[in-house]
Amino acid sequence: MSSPAAPVQAAPPRPVRFGILGCADIARKVSRALLMLPPGVAAVAAVGSRSEEKARRFVAETGLPAARTHGSYESLLCDPGVEAVYLPLPTSLHVPWAMAASARGKHLLLEKPTALCAADLDAILAACDASGVQFMDTTMWIHNPRTAKMREIIADKDTFGDVRVVHSMCSFRASDDFLQNDIRVKPDLDALGVLGDIGWYCIRSILWAVDYELPQAVIAQRHPVKNQAGVLLACGATLYWADGKTATFNCSFLTNLAFDVSIYGTNGTIHVTDLVIPYEEKSGEFNVASKSNFVKPTIGWDPLPRKHVGFTDLPQEALMVQEFSRLVQNIRDAGGRPEGKWPTITRKTQVVLDAVNASIDKGCEPAEVAG
Repeated sequence: MSSPAAPVQAAPPRPVRFGILGCADIARKVSRALLMLPPGVAAVAAVGSRSEEKARRFVAETGLPAARTHGSYESLLCDPGVEAVYLPLPTSLHVPWAMAASARGKHLLLEKPTALCAADLDAILAACDASGVQFMDTTMWIHNPRTAKMREIIADKDTFGDVRVVHSMCSFRASDDFLQNDIRVKPDLDALGVLGDIGWYCIRSILWAVDYELPQAVIAQRHPVKNQAGVLLACGATLYWADGKTATFNCSFLTNLAFDVSIYGTNGTIHVTDLVIPYEEKSGEFNVASKSNFVKPTIGWDPLPRKHVGFTDLPQEALMVQEFSRLVQNIRDAGGRPEGKWPTITRKTQVVLDAVNASIDKGCEPAEVAG
């Protein structure tokens, strides 16, 4: 009698091979995230910079000894061992290099703000679509399990009801050196200033809270603060929907660290005070109040707000890379199509940002939000 055939062993998953295009400080955080992922998910194949010396120094300092180094961005994009590109270059360089990456069939993880305006972003997204590559921006908190839990609560009509008001505040007190020399205050590098940097998070958090329903119009707050080069250092705006919903946000390089979001529904309220970067990278908390009322004779609240605390084995930046890699593997290994929700969410964030900018340019008059 013949012996039974040995079971066929499934091939281990092949990691997505990343190229890091540029050695910005934020790239160190994403490099660390890549190293934290389980085997078979992702690996850094190469790092490209404007000089090979800088690329080598980045590889050595971030613990990526197996990564090849390239002394130009073009050289990295021509590397056949790179399947996906993480692009943390200044915003003014996104269009040419994002389009060049997608034209070479490289999947694109693009640092936010993704573009200086929606027209530029549309060019990037069209190039990705033409090449059939996955696009995702780097709004990391979206991938935190805490975010999914908050979404679950907001979707519960009995607990939360309908969202009516949102307020978001993102700020940090920048140093004098930052305010003089950082790329985020240079009009030729990141002309959107604070609005593009952390205002992006404010706008995304508002859109997330209303399930990405675009507002009809925005009105920027008067007297935004700009530096001598005309780059925004502090600003804010109010967003308006046809059904009466409103949202406000403030973003600033001039006030103490804050990443607060408050979402007010007809039945409930959610408060989170560390949305963008959690106080601790493997846990996150938020407070929920539901069907609140006064204890008579107006001496307290009943029921009291509840604190929710969640835990995660991987920090949110690693979960972001893991999800992006999963989508790339589905395209590469299973013949799937790029996931369309990510470019859609990015574009909605961009058009609201554009409207805020337009309102500021018009002396804080109302600006319509493009569909």
